[in-house]
Amino acid sequence: MRFPPFRFLLCLSLLLSVLPARAQELPSSADADQGSVGQLLDKGFAYLGIKYLFGGDSPERGGFDCSGLVRKVFGDALGLNLPRTAAEMAKMGDKVGAKDLQPGDLVFFNTMRRAFSHVGIYVGDNKFLHAPSQGSVVRVEEMNGSYWMKRFNGARRLVSEAQAAEAPSGAPAGLPLE
Repeated sequence: MRFPPFRFLLCLSLLLSVLPARAQELPSSADADQGSVGQLLDKGFAYLGIKYLFGGDSPERGGFDCSGLVRKVFGDALGLNLPRTAAEMAKMGDKVGAKDLQPGDLVFFNTMRRAFSHVGIYVGDNKFLHAPSQGSVVRVEEMNGSYWMKRFNGARRLVSEAQAAEAPSGAPAGLPLE
């Protein structure tokens, strides 16, 4: 049994006209990740101008150091309890190349003659949010400036940890609750 060409084209065009509309209705996991990243960046930007304080982990306690800022932002925005130091944070998540950076990735630098001694949050357009050093404030800087470019150590993506944080407290992610 042959399908006349006219009927075939009619059916094909009807099918194709429905598909794009259908695809737009379905939410993607990328959209959900973008929402989380947006919350993360909003939290981070709320701390712009807060004083640097060695060992600091909140504005209420006088300010932030680099890892205290990152820990606070990820905790408030995504419910993640990150380690206290940049070196410990560098062991988490997935490695990301400099060319593959996405907003929300952690970026690491060697600022004290040791790897992963400084951390910030990539915000896009080759810029990152961080608490730089004594006498400064939380700010956004260019990663391609000579100081930061020479000291870049790598980056990590914590998407899987963020998804795990959505599980109820005390329950391993992905396992059904009883």
